[in-house]
Amino acid sequence: MTLNTQFKTTLSCALTALTLSAAGNLAADTGWPEKEDLTFGFIKLTDMAPLAIAYERGYFEDEGLFVELEAQSNWRVLLDRVVSGELDGAHMLAGQPISAYVGYGNQANIITPFSMDLNGNATTLSNEVWDIIRPHLPENEDGNPVHPITADFLEPALEQFADDGRSFNMGMVFPVSTHNYELRYWLAAGGIHPGFYSPQTGDTSGQINADVYLSVTPPPQMPSTMESGTIDGYNVGEPWNQQAVFMGIGVPVVTNHDIWNYNPEKVFGIREDFAEQYPNTTVRMVKALIRAAYWLDENDNANREEAARILAEPWYVGADYEVIANSMTGTFEYEAGDVREVPDFNVFFRENATYPYYSDAIWFLTQMRRWGQIEEHKPDDWYMEMAKNVYRPDIYQQAAEDLIAEGVLSASDFPDFEQEDGFKPATDAFIDGVMFDARTPNAYLEQFSIGLKGDEQP
Repeated sequence: MTLNTQFKTTLSCALTALTLSAAGNLAADTGWPEKEDLTFGFIKLTDMAPLAIAYERGYFEDEGLFVELEAQSNWRVLLDRVVSGELDGAHMLAGQPISAYVGYGNQANIITPFSMDLNGNATTLSNEVWDIIRPHLPENEDGNPVHPITADFLEPALEQFADDGRSFNMGMVFPVSTHNYELRYWLAAGGIHPGFYSPQTGDTSGQINADVYLSVTPPPQMPSTMESGTIDGYNVGEPWNQQAVFMGIGVPVVTNHDIWNYNPEKVFGIREDFAEQYPNTTVRMVKALIRAAYWLDENDNANREEAARILAEPWYVGADYEVIANSMTGTFEYEAGDVREVPDFNVFFRENATYPYYSDAIWFLTQMRRWGQIEEHKPDDWYMEMAKNVYRPDIYQQAAEDLIAEGVLSASDFPDFEQEDGFKPATDAFIDGVMFDARTPNAYLEQFSIGLKGDEQP
């Protein structure tokens, strides 16, 4: 943060009691925050936007919270600092609280009361790979490729690499990231094996039986790592796909909305004991984040240009405004010059984006089992139990009801809490058309020809 932003926080600290009283924020059921000074972590991606907007627009301050936002070097460091208490909460990969709770890696009771966004990622291929597959792609009347591009079109590139004695390598941001699971999903849907994990034998590479080798690269380093030839493509959030287009080093070929329509992406993660010790603080954090998400989608994304300028600041994402705005404002560029309308590339509030659905958590758990991170068969009720431990719609509902009582938002902005059970309807809105019903996770896994199911091991 700059001295200017630190000054803003200090000044607001002196005025908060007056602000809270004048705004009537204590009219709702949630009491005064037990802990007021907070530090939240984030990674430099556009989907950290709810944190930046809650800070810049004073929504945290309205709740009596004095927040510092700190960029973290990578996802592992971020999670470790939340577990240790150095950070009070953080912008997290949706799989991080889940994997921590079930003990993949170090066990820790991390929960999420708030989903930060839907969609927002894409898969980009190097120019070398693009030049190999481009002649094989069907075209629209304008001569541009038909999208989405399915992974089976990678076959000519895989064959060329094999003939040259080279492995085909792709980057993703973390083993339990949405990026890893959706990249694996895309590849497998095209008949390409992305590899298994086998933690019980000590193999956590995720490359057992792989046709394409996936490895971890921090998001801001994706373009340079591909440019160096270390990886041949990657799946990452923005602005790092559009950065490849601006640098002229690669072409995005599929968005995660294409892989799974309105798929959950990041969450806000906190320790379970933090929520228990500071329940009012926790609800008030969620209130501020809900307001920020609402502002980001308000009036058909009317505030996105302002948001992109905020995120371009070096203490947030630190990429050029034009790069951030290229996806943030409702468009997306594939090949240079092939700019298309993609209004839902980033969704922060619409489609109940902020509600922490149990069904979202169960999908991530199924992917952990599919690729071997969960070592053995688990019954359906185990998936339900884990989802309900980690995803906390009860906290979200209290925050939403406070905002409704205060007149800040209306009941129509949220799910019908009297009817909501935390499960989205079954859907086949995936790139391969496979039906996902979160109430029957094992039956879901049985549908895939590539991936573990039942008692299978890698």
